[in-house]
Amino acid sequence: MKFLKYALLFAAATIMFSCSDDDNGNEPQPIDETEGLLLTKTFENQNHKIAIYTESGKLTDGYNKVYLQLKNSDGSLITNSNFSWMPMMDMGTMQHGAPHSDIQKVSGKQSLYEGWIVFQMAGSWDLSFEYSVGGSSYEMSNAIEVQQAAKRRVTTFVGSDDEKYIVALVEPSDPKVAVNDMTAAIFKMGSMHDFPIVNNYKLKIDPRMPGMGNHGSPNNVDLTQTSDGFYHGKLSLTMTGYWIINLMLENQNGEILKGEEITESNPQSSIFFEIEF
Repeated sequence: MKFLKYALLFAAATIMFSCSDDDNGNEPQPIDETEGLLLTKTFENQNHKIAIYTESGKLTDGYNKVYLQLKNSDGSLITNSNFSWMPMMDMGTMQHGAPHSDIQKVSGKQSLYEGWIVFQMAGSWDLSFEYSVGGSSYEMSNAIEVQQAAKRRVTTFVGSDDEKYIVALVEPSDPKVAVNDMTAAIFKMGSMHDFPIVNNYKLKIDPRMPGMGNHGSPNNVDLTQTSDGFYHGKLSLTMTGYWIINLMLENQNGEILKGEEITESNPQSSIFFEIEF
């Protein structure tokens, strides 16, 4: 009888302990797929919400990596959708778009999508979405504020071939005293709404420190295109401070379309990026 009594008490305690664990929230919790990101803007219509995130919590002129989540009106996440988007700036007498990628689901994530936009200028933009859920199509749009970046990360110009180009700095986003991996995106303005990536050009670089006698740095590698469509090279930064990354854009025939070599009489190219760290 004593053995039966103790067995019953042990079973009851085990059940109570298990219930207590459940009550204390030890059930598996959903993973936060936006950890490390900051909410930038939320769009809404009568059916859904689109939450827009970036690493900094803002959008600036130049290259922006953007993350998205689609939610039902009650806030529950939707994990299966197809998106397209279109950034547009209304300048009164005309409207123009901006280079942008397709939207894809982030690898290994259930609800998080990603894409990029290169805003040529700061100001008020309209961002519109078309998306599908469960076989039905929807639209959503709203105004977004694009802030002025602290340093120049994008340059637009007309080349010697009379074509308009947009060149944007992608990396390094966190420069260091080292030979940094450098990435840039180069687009041609086909129309006010069409910005194809330029293929098989070269972006020559010459980093200089204007506050330090305009000295340069060794071991730089000019940027050439790789399979992702972007241009990659090496940027040598030998000390902290303010740098101008002088640029020269060269086409497939070796012709310089814009930009100048740095000499004693010409301390800066007409096209450049800025980095300060």
